Amino acid sequence: MIPPVEVSPLIKFTRNSALLLGMIYGKKRYDYLKPIAVEERRIEEEEMKKHEEMECIAKALAEASNDTIQK
Repeated sequence: MIPPVEVSPLIKFTRNSALLLGMIYGKKRYDYLKPIAVEERRIEEEEMKKHEEMECIAKALAEASNDTIQK
């Protein structure tokens, strides 16, 4: 087997610096996007509630109109 080659300290420093900067960037980006996602989820839940209410009302109206026609 060939013995492992010693990696240059400059390459090690550059690689670790890029890793650290990527982690910092990811944390900042996550902190920026999280409130936006929470707001979008809240709006989506409100729309779903409205949609479910409208379906319930439409179903009740359909049942009421079917009952009067058949009886």
